[in-house]
Amino acid sequence: MATATTGDTVQVHYTGRLDDGTVFDSSEGRDPLAFTVGAGQVVPGFEDAVTGMQVGDSKTVRLGPADAYGERRDELLLEVPNEQLPDDLEPEIGMELALRGQDGQAMPVRVAAVGEEAITLDANHPLAGKALTFDVQLVDID
Repeated sequence: MATATTGDTVQVHYTGRLDDGTVFDSSEGRDPLAFTVGAGQVVPGFEDAVTGMQVGDSKTVRLGPADAYGERRDELLLEVPNEQLPDDLEPEIGMELALRGQDGQAMPVRVAAVGEEAITLDANHPLAGKALTFDVQLVDID
């Protein structure tokens, strides 16, 4: 039976949980997630977990931050003076916004703090710094 290796397109069903048991993502009730092993389309630890699996195999894997979305980085906290905000924006903690980088690409950020003179934006991935546990079932290999 074939095993998933670099270059294969695989389909998996998965459920991702935080250490407290909170489910942060799942393919339950949806089509399986399809990705190419080795293409960097999913976090490295998830890709590593699928490598070597055969169709029908299931496993549970816990990924530390380095194998998931990385550690939180303080340099990704940005303070923006209120006068630089659009007039119609009423920022609230947790609000998701997008900044446009010098290359024109949109970068997702979240409002981390709202002050009288500035707001703090967080460009870290929401799951950065967290360990993630995945239940994975390999459904198909193309």
